[in-house]
Amino acid sequence: MSDPLPPLRDVIAKHNLGAKKSLGQHFLLDLNLTGRIARTAGDLSQGTVIEIGPGPGGLTRAILEAGAKRLIVIERDARCLDVMAEISEAYPGRLEVIEGDAMEVNVHELGDGPRKIIANLPYNISAPLTLGWIKHIDAFESMVLMYQKEVADRLCAQPGDKAYGRLSILPQWLCEVRPAFMVGRKAFTPPPKVESTVVKFTPRDKPLAEADYDTLERVVAVAFNQRRKMLRASLKALPVKPEELLASAGIEPTLRAEKLSIEEFCALAREFQKITQP
Repeated sequence: MSDPLPPLRDVIAKHNLGAKKSLGQHFLLDLNLTGRIARTAGDLSQGTVIEIGPGPGGLTRAILEAGAKRLIVIERDARCLDVMAEISEAYPGRLEVIEGDAMEVNVHELGDGPRKIIANLPYNISAPLTLGWIKHIDAFESMVLMYQKEVADRLCAQPGDKAYGRLSILPQWLCEVRPAFMVGRKAFTPPPKVESTVVKFTPRDKPLAEADYDTLERVVAVAFNQRRKMLRASLKALPVKPEELLASAGIEPTLRAEKLSIEEFCALAREFQKITQP
């Protein structure tokens, strides 16, 4: 179906939608790119698609054009609600709008499965949003999300990379995490200071290794809190003897956190849990 709505620049002008820095807004106006993002998520004709921060609706329209059976958007900027109403009228019965803060919404409970998230995330809350969704990744079939390049690099980093850390380990433990394509600054209004990357998350059939989520998160956070130190020093913040913990997990105490694989962190988490919860 051809999009019956006016050009996005006209929509922005009509509704006086100047991007707000406080909301981390950078509006994506290139309809070729919004269409490409929607297509990266694959078949949208079943279940529910969820979008965060639709703004003037460029990606919203692309998702609906791509055949989304049901789209739920979460928008905290009241200025954008009239725009969403116009899109809903053009695509009757397929768009639901939740006015609110995505940080406070249980996104994993919205709609019926299979659920997919497709979003150009507000850059100032992209990391905590992602980690919150990862904890409930069983509720989703996939996530296609746009980040500033630095955050995307951290999400996709491998052991030994400078960007490797907590934001790499937890998502990759539970998902295949792959960069899809980059988006230049000039595709946005206003242009951000950095390049952006679209990343696709596909949940694994089972985690890379056995571990309790909260325990793994705690061990990883402590290990990277002082990432320049050897593990025998950085893990002193845990209520165990680091040397004993590392020995029981079969890990050299002189290694630094950035050298450990996800499987090795899972081994640490399992041993920590055995020691602290016998």
